[in-house]
Amino acid sequence: MPVGTLGTVKGLTVQDLKATGAQIILGNVYHLSIRPGPAILEALGGLHRFTGWDGPILTDSGGYQVFSLASKCKISEEEAVFSSHLDGATHRFTPESVIEFELKNAVDLIIPLDQCVPYPCEKSVALEALERTGRWAERSKKAFAALPRHPETPKPLLFGIVQGSMFLDLRLRAAEQITALNLDAYCLGGFSVGEPRELLRELLPPSAAALPLDKPRYLMGLGEPLDIVEAVMEGIDLFDCVVPTRHGRNGLAYTSQGRLHMRNARHAADPKPLDSECGCSVCSTYSRGYLRHLLQANEMLGPRLLSYHNLWYYGNLMKTIRQAIGQGTLPALRAKLAVIRQNEETDKEIQ
Repeated sequence: MPVGTLGTVKGLTVQDLKATGAQIILGNVYHLSIRPGPAILEALGGLHRFTGWDGPILTDSGGYQVFSLASKCKISEEEAVFSSHLDGATHRFTPESVIEFELKNAVDLIIPLDQCVPYPCEKSVALEALERTGRWAERSKKAFAALPRHPETPKPLLFGIVQGSMFLDLRLRAAEQITALNLDAYCLGGFSVGEPRELLRELLPPSAAALPLDKPRYLMGLGEPLDIVEAVMEGIDLFDCVVPTRHGRNGLAYTSQGRLHMRNARHAADPKPLDSECGCSVCSTYSRGYLRHLLQANEMLGPRLLSYHNLWYYGNLMKTIRQAIGQGTLPALRAKLAVIRQNEETDKEIQ
């Protein structure tokens, strides 16, 4: 799922997103509540009409900002209170107000307010956060049932979030607590917050196995291709990450042969496309040399084209994963991506 925090996947149109194979896009309750604000969004018909995107929309609740903007946030049992990163104004988020925002704006996939903790943290801090997340989930479920929906939206899906930081016993406890609410789908939150990759690999299998088999599982914030395939092998269905677009804006391209740092001088006179195996319009039109020129000249087209290509790559990766599941070839795909990663790490060491 491409990340469109402020109602836009940076630099790309909704037509671009559809062309790359995107099926769902993300928004963020915290950021959209600050600007343009609930009143304007409601006046303009909700997020679908506001953005022009007619596919499903998932909104993150602002729980990640509890972690990423910790210095500007105060947590209590009742609410999360933020001092705006823009102007310092106070914004209050409760489980109920977040659900109300999402329902009014015709959101299809609803993430409730949770408390995400940093890595590393004390076990007592992780325990307090997961228990609060559980209580907030109960309040969110009640609000979801009681509050009116946008008139043009079919029944949305309400997710539950499993926290617990990097403590397996806490994650299993959180999973038991959240799944008891019998929600529509479940998230594994609190990963991709700076923990070592080895720790993710250790904790993901039992954490995923603690969630129901018959409901979607969403691993929040995971973005590298090999990590995605390995998570799918553990039963994860949904992913989001800023990696393809943020890295694209900074000159990093994902290809079938590995990542390319397009600001490197070795690409300056290269007539080849980014990826000869890619079917996107960037690869069929532009050379590596031209794309590097755009980046070096700070032309806005460069980041836009690399973002487009990267989302195409990710869309094709997910399509390949779905085919591999059906064909029983997922381990082979995983092995191929592992070799690519090893080559990237070796190349990095050489440089």
